[in-house]
Amino acid sequence: MKNIFYSLLMFGFIVTLAAGCQQTQEADPAIVDASDFVSPHPVVSELPLEALSSDEKADLIYMREEEKLARDVYLTLYDKWNQQIFSNIAGSEQTHTDSIRYLIERYDLTDPVTDETVGAFTNQDLQKLYDDLVAQGSKSIEDALKVGATIEDLDIFDLNEAVARADNQDIKEVYDNLTRGSRNHMRAFTRQLSNYNETYEAQFLSAEEVNEILSSEQERGGGMQPGRGQGDGDGGGNRNR
Repeated sequence: MKNIFYSLLMFGFIVTLAAGCQQTQEADPAIVDASDFVSPHPVVSELPLEALSSDEKADLIYMREEEKLARDVYLTLYDKWNQQIFSNIAGSEQTHTDSIRYLIERYDLTDPVTDETVGAFTNQDLQKLYDDLVAQGSKSIEDALKVGATIEDLDIFDLNEAVARADNQDIKEVYDNLTRGSRNHMRAFTRQLSNYNETYEAQFLSAEEVNEILSSEQERGGGMQPGRGQGDGDGGGNRNR
């Protein structure tokens, strides 16, 4: 009888512990905000395949590696600090860079990512940026979270510029999805920063634009699944190509 009672007691403890863990995870805004609902391979075949301008080509090539940069920095900072937000958002950034790769393949362009190794880039400006961001983010967890917000700031800025130059509907749809995700990521990083009594100051977008993003609600979207129409997003800026 004692053994049965002890077993029931332990079972109840385990269930309670598991429920508590689940509540903690669900309450973590970093986990919630990391989801941006962008399909790894957005299906845009229902939209016309149009001629590409030189700007559209250059932007696709650049954004492919910029999205990889975000993923790589977050994976590296996760290894450094073991904070789940970096792992979660790195997963979202994988879908972002895969979404750009889909367009590169759709338009038969040469993929600039020839090496999927973390920290390896064809564009040397992005290579230096990766090195600088990792060095900055390795100083403290607060610096790491600020690096995360900085990357999303830059990404939105660059995507905004790219979508303004784009004419093709499929490219605009993908960029819009990526931007929505980046806004959610910025909200997640700054929310975590507030736990350390720290704030983020805009570096690429204007202070007004960043404040508008941070004061608005988490965004949801359906992604770009077959037969479901269009999904998430918005944008970012010029860099040396």
